[in-house]
Amino acid sequence: MTARGRRVAQASLAMKHPLFVRTLTSGDVPLMRELLTLFGRAFDDVETYSAHQPDDDYLERLLESETFIAIAALVGANTVGGLAGYVLPKFEQPRSEFYIYDLAVDAPYRRAGVATAMVEKLREVAASRGIYVIFVQADAGDDAAIALYATLGQREHVLHFDITPRTSTA
Repeated sequence: MTARGRRVAQASLAMKHPLFVRTLTSGDVPLMRELLTLFGRAFDDVETYSAHQPDDDYLERLLESETFIAIAALVGANTVGGLAGYVLPKFEQPRSEFYIYDLAVDAPYRRAGVATAMVEKLREVAASRGIYVIFVQADAGDDAAIALYATLGQREHVLHFDITPRTSTA
């Protein structure tokens, strides 16, 4: 059996229940908190995702916003994957883009189609909202993410820069 075959078999054993993928709504604040915990664990950055979480009202407003989408992958009662990102209304034409900000799958469920299922759900949601393109960035060296995104879309070669806001001196 190949290494990929073993991973899929392990994930199948972990999935004793069928995979269910759904979009979060304003009533899903507890599930959004589960996604935050999952992101912190998956990205080895628990501090960022857990130490200063917003209050329930903030998360409820975010989840009902037209400019934010969160998707959860569930196996039974377990949250095994999450996707979150932003709808970006464009100014040059009356249309929107979607930026996948975070996408993670819990370790035992990786390489078993969970991430693909979440992106497919996002594609449905995007089409229903008139979003014309979905984009995502992957870090150099994150071969699993790059391989996944290469199967789903067209690769662009861009550079990314973080610019720190300047505080007012007035």
